[in-house]
Amino acid sequence: MSVLISSVIKGSKADRAGIKSGDMLVSINGNNIEDVLDYMFYIAVEKVVLCLERDNEPYEKTVRKSEYDDIGLEFDTFLMDKKRSCSNKCIFCFIDQMPKGMRETLYFKDDDARLSFLQGNYVTLTNLDEKDIERIIKMRLNINVSVHTTNPELRCKMMNNRFAGEKLKFLKMLTDGGIELNCQIVCCPGINDGPELVRTLTDLAGMMPNIQSVAVVPVGITKFRQGLFPMKIFDKDSAGAAIDVIESVQKDCLEKYGTRMVFASDEFYITAGRPIPDTEYYEEYPQYENGVGLLRSLSDELDSALDMQDDYDRKRKVSLATGTLAGDFHKELTKRIRKKFPTFECNVYPIVNHFFGETITVAGLVTGGDLIDQLKGKDLGEELIIPKVMLKADEDIFLDDVTLDEVRKALDIKITPIANDGYDYLDALLGNI
Repeated sequence: MSVLISSVIKGSKADRAGIKSGDMLVSINGNNIEDVLDYMFYIAVEKVVLCLERDNEPYEKTVRKSEYDDIGLEFDTFLMDKKRSCSNKCIFCFIDQMPKGMRETLYFKDDDARLSFLQGNYVTLTNLDEKDIERIIKMRLNINVSVHTTNPELRCKMMNNRFAGEKLKFLKMLTDGGIELNCQIVCCPGINDGPELVRTLTDLAGMMPNIQSVAVVPVGITKFRQGLFPMKIFDKDSAGAAIDVIESVQKDCLEKYGTRMVFASDEFYITAGRPIPDTEYYEEYPQYENGVGLLRSLSDELDSALDMQDDYDRKRKVSLATGTLAGDFHKELTKRIRKKFPTFECNVYPIVNHFFGETITVAGLVTGGDLIDQLKGKDLGEELIIPKVMLKADEDIFLDDVTLDEVRKALDIKITPIANDGYDYLDALLGNI
């Protein structure tokens, strides 16, 4: 296989070697190049022999460089290949629960091990074969895996994929090969919780130390599940029972391996009505991106930011919008700020998710339309603060395609999106930015 070179950076090693856009890259040091992983792996040497084609005529160039320097070749896509889509039809898949008519990219189901290594995405391993696993081990690619259950029959049922169970063998191949894995379990009440969760976590603990961490997150259910597998959501009792299982396994892992290994997402604790664990519990926050420890981290950083904040006597009133899950949590945080700075006032507005359904409670799925509908005419003060996760990562647009500017105009107020960072949180609320 060969890959089309879309452009060559002017003045780069490749440019000086005479390589041109439109040439085809065939191999590096005798190794065929199929995608970005091959390219990154084989180019990380000081002497690079490139086999290329121009107008179907082969030619060769040698480039000398520092080991990890790039040579200046660019390709049509980041992966130098198409993204691999998911071959499963999981009973809990969120994409299958979305309404029609949203932007096309929201319906793409990614299950690409290359993106797992490069961007931290989670993969199920179901579209990989042993050759792929051998390449991952050869290249030392630490990846993230959606496990869900280690019961082969149950995994086939949950993923609606008859190969899902047998692919569990890849977990052992990867960990035996020295690959470090972060894992996740989407937990569904009555399906893979209880004894099944005990089994899965016990099996994963048996692969320590190369199972670095496991996040257990609750299934999310929208109002668009017509015709899909009947699914329940966690309530106070079932969420508490899941936490009990997780904390029991944590205790064993802590004694045997010096790490808790498995962590429940913040949503479990709030649903169960239990306090968010302390800082030590989260160790180095290995599953932060999976919603594990976000609230504890934010709370700790805010306390530190308050300690560092100089006297503040400005009279300021603002508002903060979030999902219903963390509404009370943010009310408590803003009370801490007001206690230290009495001239500050903040109204916290938990936004009910009418777009996806009231069972969706996280801030990241709040839409622009719901913000407008529920905040219109409310006392918003001089500025509205929202979590940045409500917006597309690279664009100021909400999931319902309403733009941030449209929300600003509808509510006639300045809106400031902020990351989950206690220092930014305090600065935004106090108007320091």
